[in-house]
Amino acid sequence: MTPGYGAIDRDYARQLATTHAQDDGPIWMVNLMRYRERARYDDGSDAGRSGREADDAYAPFEILSDIGAEITFVADVEVQALGTGPAWDRIAVVRYPTRRSFIEMQSRPDFTQRHTHKEAGMASTIVMGCTPFTMPDMPDGIAATDWESVPHPPSHDDGPMMVIHVLSFHDPDGAHSTPDHMSAYQQVAAESAAAHGIRIAGWYVVEGTVVGDGRIWHQVRFNEFPSRRAFLAVVNDPRRREAQSTHREVAIADTYTLMTRATRDVRSPGEHLLP
Repeated sequence: MTPGYGAIDRDYARQLATTHAQDDGPIWMVNLMRYRERARYDDGSDAGRSGREADDAYAPFEILSDIGAEITFVADVEVQALGTGPAWDRIAVVRYPTRRSFIEMQSRPDFTQRHTHKEAGMASTIVMGCTPFTMPDMPDGIAATDWESVPHPPSHDDGPMMVIHVLSFHDPDGAHSTPDHMSAYQQVAAESAAAHGIRIAGWYVVEGTVVGDGRIWHQVRFNEFPSRRAFLAVVNDPRRREAQSTHREVAIADTYTLMTRATRDVRSPGEHLLP
């Protein structure tokens, strides 16, 4: 199956398919999605659907359940603060029990039939296979602050916001060891973020990109804030801005920063996306 919405990394696909059972285990597929304005099916029609509606028709909940997989998180992109290339519309995270289960799903007849809708609706996508990241030491306030006590608590008009950072480092080993400049930046940023109620929902190492545009990504970080105002307060903190120019911009080769609102989140309150 060759999709029209991105290039398959066949070397990584082969790695997923040939991982020995004793070395296999859960894999989180992080999906960045941009939709066509109108769906485009093989017969030339849109079947009365927008691109997003076609993707909704694709969503293979029952197939995923059958193989022990689950869509754990879905969010609409409210603001794309950083990143060149596609302007992403939606983000989804799917947890598979094994790498092999992800590959074997692709050849199921019911999945192939359902995939017609994804092909019709998707303009472009990046699908990254990810595993848990070993968390660095962080200030005590992170994940412990009561959101009602922070300067910008959640409100009816400005509720919790998941900020997603997709990162590619100049350091080729960045997937396995965060570069020193990035570590220096995140220590400064974390102090400000802790004061505004940040909760780290999950940090991932990118094992490989299944579908994309040829770019290499190293990490994906999900940071939850009580409100959009809380995130912007951190963005505008003078110490964080200085550390960004001194350290973050030195470490990062490419990035997306996506301000999103969740539409599906299977976590319990305060629970990580990763176990």
